[in-house]
Amino acid sequence: MSKRKKWLIVFGVCMLLVVAGGVGYAMHLYDKTEETVTESQKKISRDHDTSELRVEEVDPVEDNVSVLFIGVDNSEIRNEQTSRSDALILATFNKESSSVKLLSIPRDSYVYVPEVDRYTKITHAHAYGGAEATIETVENFLDVPVDYYAEMNFNGFVDVVDALGGIKYDVPYEFSEFDSNDERNGVHLNAGYQTLNGEEALALARTRKYDNDIERGKRQQAILKTIFDKATSTASVFKLGEVIDAIGSNMTTNMTFTDMKNFLSYGLDENVAIDKMILDGSGGYMDDGLWYFQVSEDSKRNTRAELRNHLDMREYADSNDHHEKAKNDI
Repeated sequence: MSKRKKWLIVFGVCMLLVVAGGVGYAMHLYDKTEETVTESQKKISRDHDTSELRVEEVDPVEDNVSVLFIGVDNSEIRNEQTSRSDALILATFNKESSSVKLLSIPRDSYVYVPEVDRYTKITHAHAYGGAEATIETVENFLDVPVDYYAEMNFNGFVDVVDALGGIKYDVPYEFSEFDSNDERNGVHLNAGYQTLNGEEALALARTRKYDNDIERGKRQQAILKTIFDKATSTASVFKLGEVIDAIGSNMTTNMTFTDMKNFLSYGLDENVAIDKMILDGSGGYMDDGLWYFQVSEDSKRNTRAELRNHLDMREYADSNDHHEKAKNDI
């Protein structure tokens, strides 16, 4: 059986832990949450744990910050030492406007990967150097700092959705998809509004039988918004303990428990605005015989400006110019 890619809605899953960190503190789940976060800690190598694109350290309490959510194609069944990223969502948080911008980055985007000093698909960065190489690649690609990251495999996604009692979603079309055990047609869904369990939500998040990576990215954003809404609802308060257990060893992050609690204001603000963004471009085969998604320069430039403005950062000349020069000099 050929290897099938698993697409994860990482932001929705990991934000549950962010919210649980704050709400759990209020509901005497402090010890459980702190232990889970501590066990999930994995720092990346950079001075003062700060992005090179930052002038000084940031704090979610006082500053506008970013989080890169990484979904990896791995599980207990596969137990692979190296894996590609199958979902990348860069989120920026603005304190003053109480707003969040979510950018889905197509996995086949043709980008420069500093870890191996060459251009390839952005999904390969994780296989070359894990979360650290992925962060470095995203920063180089967009000139937007990645302050924090959270990485999740699809076991965590399935378990968290189940812990919440499922999510309600309007499935756009009938389809069959592999389940998390790589069983062909292990999940079958009819079109229409219905309650999805973890396996079904994962299948809907990863399928692209009737659309493409761009449309799948939009669907992932809509599903994660549904997860976020349910996680922050009053009805889910007493399920947070199960949610924390479900995340367990399925996540790694450089956020501390204190960092996560500092995101509480976004989780409790009923008026928080979530803006979903996509990158425009076109796809095609290159000389190596592989299909790539080429992000248009205008889309990349406009996206960079919008995200940096949301972080209240000064615009400056595109620092990717030196990579383009280096590429031309080879």
